[in-house]
Amino acid sequence: MPKASGADVELKNLREEVLSDDWAKLTRYTFDYRRRDGVWEPQVRQAYDRGDGAVLLPYDPARGTVLLVKQFRLPAWIKGHKAPLIEACAGKLDALDPVACIRKEAEEELGYHLPDVTQVYFIYMSPGSVTEELAFFLTPYSAADRIGEGGGAEDEGEDIEVLEMPLDEALAMTREGRIIDAKTILLLQHLKLYGLP
Repeated sequence: MPKASGADVELKNLREEVLSDDWAKLTRYTFDYRRRDGVWEPQVRQAYDRGDGAVLLPYDPARGTVLLVKQFRLPAWIKGHKAPLIEACAGKLDALDPVACIRKEAEEELGYHLPDVTQVYFIYMSPGSVTEELAFFLTPYSAADRIGEGGGAEDEGEDIEVLEMPLDEALAMTREGRIIDAKTILLLQHLKLYGLP
């Protein structure tokens, strides 16, 4: 995907301090930032790096259905959303490229072999604090693509329920606040607006 054009941001005296490096890395950055008016201003920011990822929404054009997953998410639970979240299939890239990653995740989480995925976006989801870029994919699917039960990788602590529902029902769930995951809402809306690539 092409990057947005424009003048590059100027920084100097960049210093970094790793605050935590466990499941992901949290780093404090201090630097001087050149404002648009030309004035240099000292700033302090923190960035959370958990690696990049990929997300996929499979769509059956013959039946008008999508495949989603339902799973526990600790940050949402901490904020008061006690129910599991309904999301599009997703995962961290680790050492894989985005296409290989999302095909692997589709087999693990959904139980579907989906070779013909098409990338539609490459997006920062929370650029104020998280370095992660997500590759967004759409793909057609049918019952013939099913190779297993899905449910995720048990050795990674995943406990995933696979959901199949009409696209319009999933979109209604976003309006009702029953689907609150940003990456999922983006893919559902893209599919409704533009269809499969």
